[in-house]
Amino acid sequence: MDKGTSSSALPTCAISLNINGTNRMLDIHPWVTLLDLLRGPIELTGTKKGCDHGQCGACTVLIDGERVNACLKLAVSIDGAAITTIEGLGTPQDMHPMQRAFVEHDAFQCGYCTAGQICSAVGLVAEGHAHSRAEIRELMSGNLCRCGAYTNVADAIEKVLDQEGVKPLREAAE
Repeated sequence: MDKGTSSSALPTCAISLNINGTNRMLDIHPWVTLLDLLRGPIELTGTKKGCDHGQCGACTVLIDGERVNACLKLAVSIDGAAITTIEGLGTPQDMHPMQRAFVEHDAFQCGYCTAGQICSAVGLVAEGHAHSRAEIRELMSGNLCRCGAYTNVADAIEKVLDQEGVKPLREAAE
């Protein structure tokens, strides 16, 4: 880019997103990732930038209910989508069941990966594919925790699955 050219002179795209239940009309540059949009102009900083390459899962959010690494998704590619971040799941006074289970099971240590872990876990439960602890671990393998809270994360997810009435494979087979 020429030193005399400002970024405001570069082309932008108008998009509409529903972010945590609020409709937003946005005018953004076409190369802006969903992660940078959320953390920048939207000022939702619960979603973390970890590796910025889709390898750690710290930036996991829900797009139309599906788990997605926000660092890999260009915001212009999801025009019209509904985005749920950690801020949209619950509040300290009225936590989402998964947030409450993470607290009850001490499923975090430093907390950096927690927002992505929780969003991924909410998506995992909604998908309905996890029926055993091994499946939980496999389906959560895209979310890394440097502190090693994996056992407690699986415990928290199992609790929510039990609350949702999901029967583990070992029980369903009997």
